[in-house]
Amino acid sequence: MNGMAGIQAPLDGSRGGTMWLPEQASTVAPIVDMAFYFILGVSIFFTVLICGITILFLIKYRHRPGHEAEKTPSHSTALELTWSVIPAILVVMMFFYGFRGYMSMHTPMADAYEVLVTGQKWKWLFTYPNGYIDENLHIEAGRNVRLVMSSEDVIHSVWVPAFRIKQDVVPGRYNKLWFRTEMPGEYVLFCTEYCGTSHSDMNAKVVVHPAGEFDAWLEEASDFLSRMPPAEAGALLYRQRGCTQCHSVDGGAGIGPTFLGLFGSRDQLTDGTRVLVDEDYVRESILYPQAKLVAGYDPVMPTYKGRLKDEEITAIIEYLKTIR
Repeated sequence: MNGMAGIQAPLDGSRGGTMWLPEQASTVAPIVDMAFYFILGVSIFFTVLICGITILFLIKYRHRPGHEAEKTPSHSTALELTWSVIPAILVVMMFFYGFRGYMSMHTPMADAYEVLVTGQKWKWLFTYPNGYIDENLHIEAGRNVRLVMSSEDVIHSVWVPAFRIKQDVVPGRYNKLWFRTEMPGEYVLFCTEYCGTSHSDMNAKVVVHPAGEFDAWLEEASDFLSRMPPAEAGALLYRQRGCTQCHSVDGGAGIGPTFLGLFGSRDQLTDGTRVLVDEDYVRESILYPQAKLVAGYDPVMPTYKGRLKDEEITAIIEYLKTIR
């Protein structure tokens, strides 16, 4: 799990939480907090009670010269009923609060706005109903949101501390979660399931737009290919689609080959042959990454077939041409 320093408040730092928990920024947060504080209170109460009685008995019944040990009673029905019934009631109450919170987070409203969440090493991708994909989760204040989550490789886990939502993202299946927040701002989203070398870097932002502003943002963000020169759009896609996690642009070593000076060079493949890094080779590597494997690197890159449009692949190629 990542450190707690980043979860005390939204990224803008305008609203803080308590010593125990960050602020309540979603409608399910009070239910989760009620369960937490109830369990915490019961734990503190019985810890103090048991430790206090233990210390008292150690002092009162310690061995002293001239005092004979008293015979220990073998049975007390009243005592046994007391220490059985009270914990049973407390456990039932804990279950009630926990189950109520669980059902609240897993029973979405019928009008929930659906966002597809994809986890991959080591990046989150958020796909909106119009097909636009972003590296951060953008939502609208006051709107019910439903997350449909899947993984491209290993188990990840979505966690937004301020919203009190957490759900594993498992390969081969879809997990779902819903929430609503009334508080515009920026919040931190973590991966809390250790997923490999750069697990601690698998963070994203949840950007909550004021009511009425989200649709305008989505329309503008979705049209970036027509607004930007191809190379700039390719640089944006490089950051958004998780390329930064494996391919450096400064010559640094990574899980995949560096992009610095890559285009126009000749890559040595695992079969000993060399291939020119041109437009066709880059396109094939994006769509069929296992077709030609570069020597010295593991075959871990996922396919982007069906996930990148032709014009997006072209933009990435144009961006690669600028990295020299």
